[in-house]
Amino acid sequence: MNRDKENVKYLKLLKQNYSSSQAVIREIINLSAITNLPKGTEFFLSDIHGEYEAFLHIMNNCSGVIKEKVDIILGETLSEFDRQELCTLIYYPREKMTMLAEIDRIDNDWYSMTLNYLIMLAKLLSSKYTRSKVRKALPEDYAYIIDELLHAQKNEDTNKVSYHRHILQTIIDLDDADEFIIALSTLIKRLAVDHLHIVGDIFDRGGNADKIIDLLMNYHSLDIEWGNHDILWMGAACGNDACICNVIRNNLKYGNVEILENAYGISLRHLMLFGMSKYGIEDAIQAALAAIKVILFKLEGQLIKRHPEYGMDDRLLLEHIDLDEGFVTVNGVKAKLKTNIFPTLNKENPYELTAEENEIMLKLHRSFVSGQRLNNHIKFLYDKGGMYNVYNRNLIYHGCVPVDENGIFDMLCINGKCYHGKALFDICDEKARAAYTDNPSQDDVDFMWFLWGGEKSPLCGRKVKTFERDYIEDKSFWKEKSNPYYSKYYDESFCIQILHEFGLYDTHSHIINGHTPVHALDGEHPVRANERLFVIDGGFCRSMNKTTGIAGYTLIFNSHGLRLKAHTPFTSVEDVLINNTDIKSESEIVEKDVYRMFVKDTDIGKKLLEDIADLKMLLDNYRKL
Repeated sequence: MNRDKENVKYLKLLKQNYSSSQAVIREIINLSAITNLPKGTEFFLSDIHGEYEAFLHIMNNCSGVIKEKVDIILGETLSEFDRQELCTLIYYPREKMTMLAEIDRIDNDWYSMTLNYLIMLAKLLSSKYTRSKVRKALPEDYAYIIDELLHAQKNEDTNKVSYHRHILQTIIDLDDADEFIIALSTLIKRLAVDHLHIVGDIFDRGGNADKIIDLLMNYHSLDIEWGNHDILWMGAACGNDACICNVIRNNLKYGNVEILENAYGISLRHLMLFGMSKYGIEDAIQAALAAIKVILFKLEGQLIKRHPEYGMDDRLLLEHIDLDEGFVTVNGVKAKLKTNIFPTLNKENPYELTAEENEIMLKLHRSFVSGQRLNNHIKFLYDKGGMYNVYNRNLIYHGCVPVDENGIFDMLCINGKCYHGKALFDICDEKARAAYTDNPSQDDVDFMWFLWGGEKSPLCGRKVKTFERDYIEDKSFWKEKSNPYYSKYYDESFCIQILHEFGLYDTHSHIINGHTPVHALDGEHPVRANERLFVIDGGFCRSMNKTTGIAGYTLIFNSHGLRLKAHTPFTSVEDVLINNTDIKSESEIVEKDVYRMFVKDTDIGKKLLEDIADLKMLLDNYRKL
């Protein structure tokens, strides 16, 4: 009886949107048509690490999809050179046309041919979407014109053909062809990818993470799975001083002062002057780096002492330094220090900041917490991101699911309660969000640092040896032990156990994983566990290209199945424009669906099918009146 009352109430609410049976019928027809369209293309990228130019290019060429479509349509019409030049035009339309104009390559015939090629390509890419969805994607200034041209038919009569030809000629005659080409190129790239997944680590070694986030903020449809470097910046914006010091240390180490000072307005002047004065180092960057490292290990020590539940007492190394002998004792073993210059270290209280260090941290803290542009970017990461995502039968996360040596989900105790598996991810997500509120608890803010560098953190999954790398000469102390997850995830049954933990029982479900570079040079392959897990560290970081042998992987999931793309390193935008070079992307089909996947097979489609069922109930209700 109660359920009948609930149904009546629900149908009354539905009637507010559909005032007649005919309105319901129209919507059922519309939604049914949508569910029978091919599934849109999903694009997975990971570990961008601030490499803006390489990221921009892979977004522009849609991991090689644009080139594939150009070859399909124009493979028998244009030479390889001309097809590649057309691709370059689509990737960088304004820059390419400027260059072509300078060498007198552009005339009315060029405009006419180019516009026709671009319209052909846009038609092909728009064919899997509803006309309504395509209209919403059209550039506002040219929406009506492009809509007309996209829906021109092959068998149109002479008058209609003349009408469409006249539209293009008028655009050329009015000197508006450049802007129209830019609009068409933007639409083509927009239609090539329906949804984007960023599987962590927008920040790190490269210096332009801010530009990457600016680009992503204007992207039509995406989600972000936080990486350890993302959470580090998020923790800094939450006011975690240990995170702030790690951010500054990393950017000083990799020569990325510009992202701090120019992009986010965080002045390092006071820190540099302090380092030069206190450590006797003339180079301002190196002086600041020497100073921030000591402050960092002091603050981390304070945090570890506040949280014995983190189980990280072995990271308390400042108290084991012997400056007279020039050694530090690590797990009972003496190791020679690279330097014995620790002018602010108090032997009696090694984790206490000096008055001047405190003053420096207060200023830096204020800059990170109140910086407008940084916080706009961090808010975007919170709005679009999370610890993991379950999307269209795939489980997506950056790091690992912590396990013990036997492959059993490992426990982490938080506030007296222990969590593992999915519950651990959920509580980590909850605490990370709580840290970025108006009045966060100290516990939640501290936890952001644990997420960055804790051995049992799903975003880290290793024992971080920052101190050893910075101060110990013997490299045998640098080895960072990884969570057993990284040796177990080659086993199919282990991966199925994880998928089941997150509610995925489909035989076509996969884990999409970032975080660890795939060393193709050493024979490593990104496909693991009998095609149940894919490691797609994007390899954008230039410093990693020599050791991995490639520039990483991306993954494409379209209506036909999954394709893994291996990429060559990016050269430069200038090289692309002059020589039409591209990131070469070797494609490997890792799973081909026996039946083509349609919208009705996706998460959105399942919701639409539920809506259709509700609408049919409403229609029956109307017909009974």
